[in-house]
Amino acid sequence: MIEALAQEAAAHWGGTPLRLIRNRENAVFEMRLPSGARAALRLHRQGYQPESAIRSELWWCAALAAEGVDVPAALPDREGRLLVTLSTGRAASVIEWLDGEPLGEAGVPFATPLPLLLDRHRALGRLIRRLHDTTAALTLPPDFQRPCWDVDGLTGESPFWGRFWDHPSATPDQRAVLIRARHTLRERLSALPGVQLIHADVLRENVLVNDNSVFLIDFDDSGWGFPLYDLGTTLSQNLYEPAYTEIRDALMEGYGTEDRDLVELMTLARTCASVGWTMPRLAPEDPINARHIARAVMWAERLAV
Repeated sequence: MIEALAQEAAAHWGGTPLRLIRNRENAVFEMRLPSGARAALRLHRQGYQPESAIRSELWWCAALAAEGVDVPAALPDREGRLLVTLSTGRAASVIEWLDGEPLGEAGVPFATPLPLLLDRHRALGRLIRRLHDTTAALTLPPDFQRPCWDVDGLTGESPFWGRFWDHPSATPDQRAVLIRARHTLRERLSALPGVQLIHADVLRENVLVNDNSVFLIDFDDSGWGFPLYDLGTTLSQNLYEPAYTEIRDALMEGYGTEDRDLVELMTLARTCASVGWTMPRLAPEDPINARHIARAVMWAERLAV
């Protein structure tokens, strides 16, 4: 049972798990530390990221937090370890608790007044830019390891999240669009400069808002990728928003880019990757499959791919 495993993990930090927050790639619990402070306990899904990659993620977050970037720092256990292995072989880590509410929820239209919503997306753009610039100045450990969201990681024969164009729930017409999208993405991404470390999962649920401040959490999918992919990921959840254009422009303004075509191409890359993400995780009849496919096809057709 996941709760019993959380108890075992929390003991390494002398803490007490309070509640399960989410259970996706990681099971995340709110935890109380001996000091009384709150923290986030993560039970990493076995087989998704190797321990070397998780240690690299924890090092990176600690380095960013030390430079003042608004991300949670990793907290060592009572023996000074950032990552522990539990009796089941599952790895556990603890990160700093950040107060705030998610920017929004997937599939739920924004209820935030538009001026405030745009201010938050400008702030998010600035945060993503600071994360990228700060990371570029870091000296990475020699054993640093993270997955790749490069050309092959997104469109190769075995993309990191799966062969989206082969989704069994896609109709023949949809599959034809996804195949064209793959070829277009592969051609255009191949012409771009090299990749760098990015968050790779800047979704509404991973952006915390506290008054006028925004924080970025959940680096589980972070890795080597194209910088504007982080903007494309954010926008992939906003394609049906009436204020999509304004949200896009505010995010780009905050980040400091005017390359709308490339941002929207990265949005297509993310919508396609998300189709691949569903394949090993969701039952064939899950309606999320159809929604993700329809979104990717809609965006490919809008971009005339």
